[in-house]
Amino acid sequence: MNVPYLDLPAQIRSIRPALDAAIARTLDTCSFCLGPDVVQFEKAFAAYVGSKHCIGFNSGTSALHVAMRILDVGPGDEVITTPFTFIATSWAIDYVGAKPVYVDIDEQTMNLDVRLLEKAITTRTKAVMPVHLFGHPFDVDPVLEICRRHGLPLVEDAAQAHGATYKGKTVGAFGVMSGFSFYPGKNLGACGEGGALLTDRSDFAKRAANLREHGSSVRYFHDEVGYNYRMEGIQGAVLSVKLKYLDAWNAARRLHAASYQKALGGVASVLAPKEMQYARHVYHVYAVRTDGRERLMDKLAESGIACGVHYPVPIHMQHAYAGRCQGAGCFPVAERCAREFVSLPMFPELTEEQIAYVGNELGRHAKVPSGAR
Repeated sequence: MNVPYLDLPAQIRSIRPALDAAIARTLDTCSFCLGPDVVQFEKAFAAYVGSKHCIGFNSGTSALHVAMRILDVGPGDEVITTPFTFIATSWAIDYVGAKPVYVDIDEQTMNLDVRLLEKAITTRTKAVMPVHLFGHPFDVDPVLEICRRHGLPLVEDAAQAHGATYKGKTVGAFGVMSGFSFYPGKNLGACGEGGALLTDRSDFAKRAANLREHGSSVRYFHDEVGYNYRMEGIQGAVLSVKLKYLDAWNAARRLHAASYQKALGGVASVLAPKEMQYARHVYHVYAVRTDGRERLMDKLAESGIACGVHYPVPIHMQHAYAGRCQGAGCFPVAERCAREFVSLPMFPELTEEQIAYVGNELGRHAKVPSGAR
């Protein structure tokens, strides 16, 4: 049996007529840069998340970069974040000349460990930007309380958590701003690149809209140095179609996760992900922990099972940050997880037969992770 890690063609086939019609309308109107399709999506996604404003971008990285600009983060400032995520979170901080300051992750959720957060705050801290990793919300309330106590803005990196909820409220609506990515493999993915910044503040929304379009609110008049960060009209059209299916797709992911949990229940050599009581996980990634990852992935590949690795090198150990951040050994949980994580196939169109097959093959080949509690 062959089990792909991700099956985007299956998703496209399931909604192809609606996508074709939406893209055709964009072609007919030639609204390729921003335009009515993007506006329509912005309104729909803001309502979905529960924010007053959504500003479409060409990527989630760009949205987070602009969030740093709006908060006037710059050289000499520090922004606290996690060392265990995609590097774009740190890029947004670096792009404005500030310093990413890392806090190790919690071994249960893989999100920033709130117990360590306050110790990382200094007089140079300008903001806190945790990540809702893999689709599991970070523990928002204690993070917000610490931010309030120190007068710091919270920016949510929700790039992996479309539709996830914290205590019943959709993530992306807790901080002063939040950034989403619509990279094709995300729970809500574009047919290409895309991103969004969400906020309840009208002044932030207006500046974000200006910055994404060369610092301009009126064509050819530029108020500040800006960027070409506009969302394409076709991506707005695609995302408007896909948003209607997001809840159903997330529900399917959650059912698949439950099936994985059942299939892996008797496999002592694998640590499955956990869902905390406050969270509704949407399983953008279903990552398990085990020793001997390379050997295991080779064995699974021989069985026709494709897997991924999120993330093999923590950000503080990346070559790009050599000599600029704390080195190896500073964030032991993140480093251990980076050695042990294997991301299993996870997409709405998975079948029960495929999940059972993956669980059986894992049981045959996996080893108990050395860091297991």
